[in-house]
Amino acid sequence: MATRKPPATVRSLDDLAGMDPDALMDLYRNARTPRLEDLDGKLTGRMLAVPRIQRPHVRRWLERFSKSGLFPWQGKTFSHETADHGHGVNRLLGERVAWFRFHTSVGPSHAGDFDAVHLDYGQDGNPPLVRQVKDEVREVAPGLWLGLAYLHMKDGDHLGCFFGITRGSE
Repeated sequence: MATRKPPATVRSLDDLAGMDPDALMDLYRNARTPRLEDLDGKLTGRMLAVPRIQRPHVRRWLERFSKSGLFPWQGKTFSHETADHGHGVNRLLGERVAWFRFHTSVGPSHAGDFDAVHLDYGQDGNPPLVRQVKDEVREVAPGLWLGLAYLHMKDGDHLGCFFGITRGSE
């Protein structure tokens, strides 16, 4: 399979969706750590890639599905409380439901020797599986963030998928 390199300038979720997991990880490692207040508000989201599922026909199907109105996740809403702490929620099912609350903080990334904004789902009211999810995000362009979703398992944290969030209405 040919590697899809990042476009010369990444500006949108569509640009991110056109990249393979290796290119997304390279972009993530070179991105900027945002301040919590940078993320405040209602952000549109899209699942971008699942590293363990890279067969071309499956990848194409996931790309189409994640961009369609049938995909249950619509994005995230963030609110910072201080420079070091905030909270948020995922919006699902046509934005009719706000589930899976998280707390935000800045700390060391799983992906390298740099910081990222962490989303901690280990909150009362979240289902046990969701409590095992650890997201982190970095800014790849103004108003565009790339995220990594890790699942905590007995043998450590495993990268489950890449996602993007933006202020745009893509």
